[in-house]
Amino acid sequence: MSNWAILSGIEANLEAYEAVLTDIKRQTPQVTDLYILGDLISATKDSEKVIDRICHPKLGEPIPQVCKGWWEEQCLILHGFGETDEPTELIQKYGIATAKELWDNIPKSVVEWIYNLHFAFMELDCLLVHGSSISVSEELSPQTSPLQLFDRVSRAGANRLFCGRSGQTFRYHIKDGSVCSTVTSLDKTAPSQTFETTERVIIGVGNVGHIPHQATYALYSPNSDMLQFKTVRYGSGKGFQ
Repeated sequence: MSNWAILSGIEANLEAYEAVLTDIKRQTPQVTDLYILGDLISATKDSEKVIDRICHPKLGEPIPQVCKGWWEEQCLILHGFGETDEPTELIQKYGIATAKELWDNIPKSVVEWIYNLHFAFMELDCLLVHGSSISVSEELSPQTSPLQLFDRVSRAGANRLFCGRSGQTFRYHIKDGSVCSTVTSLDKTAPSQTFETTERVIIGVGNVGHIPHQATYALYSPNSDMLQFKTVRYGSGKGFQ
């Protein structure tokens, strides 16, 4: 029986990642698959340590399956491997100084490793991705339009979409129903089309490394559809929830 641990947003915080791995080992039933949905790195030298730890799991640990996140995409853009020529999002959000730090602190060997990462994983009826089915930058959350959420999960042919971009833990249900679509042009209105929808679920898996001393991630059993969110407190005031 499969049991997944799904996490995102390590952001070069090795201490947080180690705390989550320790918590994963405590789980019953045992975790069989570990998915990391991007944002492993940030603009610090500790990024290389996190990548090395992910690439060399210890005996008895599940082998991490990793896809690209926002930070990885910005790194690739800096090195000329992205879909755009300039790291506009990175500079707008963090400034030119951070862009330079990202360039300086990520060695070429790590850039090559990032380049070969998947955009997403499709497992059974589940899409696992950092942002959404169209972009690593798109942030899905309970505040996102229901129609937009439905589009992002259904266009991938999935029933469940796991994402990490927002950093939140949430489970958002879209119930069975129907969607009416009408196209209006300058000269006429086309007949309405009605599409029947089946239940879809969008799940935010939390964030491991962004908040000091607190990491969140998700446990999921695809056989039973059982979902559990975990909070790991490490360092000062450490503990497990």
